[in-house]
Amino acid sequence: MRKVKVAFFAEILIADFDGAARTMFQLFERLDPGKFEFLFICASGPDRIQGFECLKIPSLRIPFNNNYMIGLPSLANRGTWARLDDFAPDLIHIATPSFLGHFALKYARGRSVPVTTIYHTHFISYIAYYLKYLPFLVKPVENLIRKRQNRFYDLCDKIYIPSTSIARELAESGMSSKNMKIWKRGMDTGLFSPQKKDREYLRTRTGNDYPTILFASRLVWEKNLETLIDIYNAVRIGGLSYNFIVAGDGVARKECEARMPDAIFPGQLDHEQLSVLYASASVFVFPSVSETFGNVVLEAMASGLVPVVADGGGSRDFIEEGENGYKCEPYDAAAYLEKIKQIIENPALQARLSKNAVQYSQSYDWDELARIYFSDLIALTAPTEKIKIEN
Repeated sequence: MRKVKVAFFAEILIADFDGAARTMFQLFERLDPGKFEFLFICASGPDRIQGFECLKIPSLRIPFNNNYMIGLPSLANRGTWARLDDFAPDLIHIATPSFLGHFALKYARGRSVPVTTIYHTHFISYIAYYLKYLPFLVKPVENLIRKRQNRFYDLCDKIYIPSTSIARELAESGMSSKNMKIWKRGMDTGLFSPQKKDREYLRTRTGNDYPTILFASRLVWEKNLETLIDIYNAVRIGGLSYNFIVAGDGVARKECEARMPDAIFPGQLDHEQLSVLYASASVFVFPSVSETFGNVVLEAMASGLVPVVADGGGSRDFIEEGENGYKCEPYDAAAYLEKIKQIIENPALQARLSKNAVQYSQSYDWDELARIYFSDLIALTAPTEKIKIEN
């Protein structure tokens, strides 16, 4: 059997860098080298992934978020693209509609090669944050980016969308739904489990036995951190004896620490540490509306931690209101606090929601999702399918 050659384009290929990277590496770990040969092209990553070559192109750090790199394909030397030509991919996978992504799409279309992509990042939701001091520009910029984004994705042969809410929103914004496929995310239920609960671990973090509100994510403003700070302030004004833990790191961390002086900031935690924190806290709060999926919410649920999330973005799809968690108007701190208090002050309710949250999380299986993805790659590159696409 001839191997399917896949050229995989992504800005950052570093395991556990963010939710998108974790998703990609879950696929790489299940890659069958007997059926596939990969060539990775990125702005930042290792020299090899699962034994396959990883080409790094010139890049630039994003000014307002220096943790991220933008690939600059126009500056890559001829040898890089000669290597891509020598590889002669049967299929192109593109992570994001960046400069690198547009180059990859143009390359694929010029050679009649099918294209797959996963909708990792809901960029439209970021605009209001980046232009909050220029509100008159928000709508025009959103419309411009929406048109460019729709044009990009409409030229892809398969677009994996992680939630029905995001798929509906994209279709309503003008993106063609004909090549969309709902493809969620998996869950490592061996890693994230209520069995990881450790009161002593939590006590060492907090110094007390008070109920603990947990937030975990990259600390960037597009995660709706302003509302998180408002929730923190509402807890303080209410005189509530709750711990507030903000796990993660990012460009907004210093300001968050200054504006939430009594909160605990453990920094970036590895999955093992985070799994214990999830299982040991009292409530998970997540006001972000920019998620396409919301890995951290599902990880919290698998750990038995009851979520209170924004009624926006992909995370809301996990929540059956009053059954396994709660959804709130995204920017209403009082609404979040009301639900947080309701959970903490009613142990029977908390136990029921926790049990249902764990049960819900069990249906997310990485092995099955990887099987679907790799089966699609084979189908898209089969001779009959290729003729259909080219026509």
